[in-house]
Amino acid sequence: MEVFLIDGTYELFRHFFAVPEATNAAGEEIGAVRGVLSSILPMLEKGTTHIGVATDHVVESFRNDLYDGYKTGEGVPPELMSQFSILEEALSALGVLVWPMVEFEADDALAAAAVKAAADQTVDRVIICTPDKDLSQSVVGTRIVQMDRRRQTIRDEAGVVEKFGVMPQSIPDYLALVGDTADGYPGLPGWGAKGAASVLAEYLHFEAIPKDVKIWPSFIRGASKLAKTLFDNWDDALLFRRLATLRLDVPVFDTVEDLRWLGPTKDFAAMCDRIKSSSLAARAAKI
Repeated sequence: MEVFLIDGTYELFRHFFAVPEATNAAGEEIGAVRGVLSSILPMLEKGTTHIGVATDHVVESFRNDLYDGYKTGEGVPPELMSQFSILEEALSALGVLVWPMVEFEADDALAAAAVKAAADQTVDRVIICTPDKDLSQSVVGTRIVQMDRRRQTIRDEAGVVEKFGVMPQSIPDYLALVGDTADGYPGLPGWGAKGAASVLAEYLHFEAIPKDVKIWPSFIRGASKLAKTLFDNWDDALLFRRLATLRLDVPVFDTVEDLRWLGPTKDFAAMCDRIKSSSLAARAAKI
C-alpha cells in the first residue's frame, strides 16, 4: 500500500495563480478550490486508497513566537486566504482526511504523518506531495519520498543529496545557514549553498563542526570565514535551525486506516454545486 500526503497550502497557492478567477452565487472566490479538487480526484480514480491533506488554516504558527521576522499572512491576497476554509470543507466532503493547522504548519503535519505512516509495516511507501525543500528533511531512503505533482517527479534520499548536497537529516542545518526567504529568516552572512553543502556533507550537524579550521577538509573553501561567521552567530544558527526543523508531535491520525478513502460523503454533491462543478460529484460517485 502507498500513502499519499498532500500539501494543500502549496496546491491552493499553485492553482490560485494558475487558473482563472471564479465566484459562486454567494460571491465566494472558488476557482483555486475547484482546481485543487480537480487535481486530486484523478488520484482517486487511478486507485489511490490512502490519502491525507494538510493546510495552513492560518499562516501564523508557533514559529512566529520564536522569531519576529517569520512569515505572516501579510501580502497574501484575501481572495486566496478566503479559499482555505472552503478547500478544507470540500476535501472533508469528498471523504479525504484533512489537517487544518493553526498552532503548527501544514509542513509539520505532513512530516508527522509521514513518520507515523512509514512505521506501519503494511505501508510500502509514503509519498509526500510537495516540492517544498523543508519536507526534504523527512525523506528516508526510498520509503518516504517527495513528489512534485506538477512535474510528476519523485525525490528520494539520493535525490535530496543530488539537489542539495547533504543528507535529509542535514536539511534544517542547511536551511539555517543559507536562509529561507519564503519563511522569513535570512541565514548566516557569507554562507551560500555550496559552502553549506560542503561543510554539512562532512559533519552532518552544527555540533559536529570543529572550531579549529585546521582540521577541516582542504576542499572546503573559505573555511576560516565560514567558521568565524558560524561560531560568532551560534545562537542565530540554532534558532534558524529550530525554525526549519519540522515538528513530529502533531496529532494526525490514530492508524493508517484513518487515511483510507471510502468514497465521498453525502455532502459532496452540495459542495460541488457551491464551487460550480457538479461534474466532480458525478465522477466521485463512480469510483
